[in-house]
Amino acid sequence: MERVGITTTVPAEVIFAAGRVPVDLNNVFIASENPRHLIEEAEMAGYPRNICAWIKGIYSSVLRDPDLNTVIAVTQGDCSNTHALMETLQLADIRVIPFAFPFDRDYDLLNLQIKKLMDAFGVDWPAVQAAKGRLDEIRGVVHEIDRLTWQENRVRGWDNHFWQVTCSDFEGDPEPYRERVTRFAKEARQAPVRTEAIRIGYIGVPPIMDDIYDYLEERGARVVYNETQRQFSMPFHTDDLVEQYRLYSYPYGIFYRLEDIEREIHRREIHGIIHYAQSFCYRQIEDLIIRRKLKVPILTVEGDRPGQLDARTGIRIDAFLEMLT
Repeated sequence: MERVGITTTVPAEVIFAAGRVPVDLNNVFIASENPRHLIEEAEMAGYPRNICAWIKGIYSSVLRDPDLNTVIAVTQGDCSNTHALMETLQLADIRVIPFAFPFDRDYDLLNLQIKKLMDAFGVDWPAVQAAKGRLDEIRGVVHEIDRLTWQENRVRGWDNHFWQVTCSDFEGDPEPYRERVTRFAKEARQAPVRTEAIRIGYIGVPPIMDDIYDYLEERGARVVYNETQRQFSMPFHTDDLVEQYRLYSYPYGIFYRLEDIEREIHRREIHGIIHYAQSFCYRQIEDLIIRRKLKVPILTVEGDRPGQLDARTGIRIDAFLEMLT
């Protein structure tokens, strides 16, 4: 089946209904054998050094895949550099389909965007709703894993991150994914209760460094809330597909996101927040709003390229955790 790249979470129901395979290009990039080399390839092609590494990784990931000829690019509600990414992909003869999440969460505008996406793939509402029903069953299992993370303390922070972040494309094949996630949930229900005393909320885009969850747990802390990753699992149930992507908080303004973050801080009894900010990302500016609005201790961590935590960031995390004890 034709593979369709996505630059962030979009209505996957439309892609599956069309008999295509969604491919989250962020996951392809970060899970590649050498993600740093993908960044270097983009820079050799002319991408500037001071541009987000995720954009460069996505660009190289697309060009490396001979079976990927179509990309859905989110032009509003994600990275502001996506517009230029689209143009460089078009230069390489990649078909680019724009999709925009309206800033004010307007239902009619979002409905129009979804209908345009459906038209681009030649599918109707019954097919899309049928796909939604199948995917919602899988999302329900992922929601249970999230509950086992914060309520029963049986799931590691990284596992919570992984199963939620992969809901963006269900690894391209929902049925095998359903089997794997169901098996994991069954094992997690029987897992021993974890003993980390410090409960951390992680907000912002998923981390580009691969060891932050292990680092925290080695020091007696655990992430019990992954904000953006949780949103990829569509945590607010509704039968209305348009409303589902209107409730989904990631692509909208910081104040709407903060409503969800504040609810989860109280519900999950979170002691402190780690706000991850990607280097060269406009979302770094939102940190000043987050610090004024949230009433719990916050540590802002910045990352640039894939790899492990640098020594300076490790020291800052250590000091933050010591403050929370």
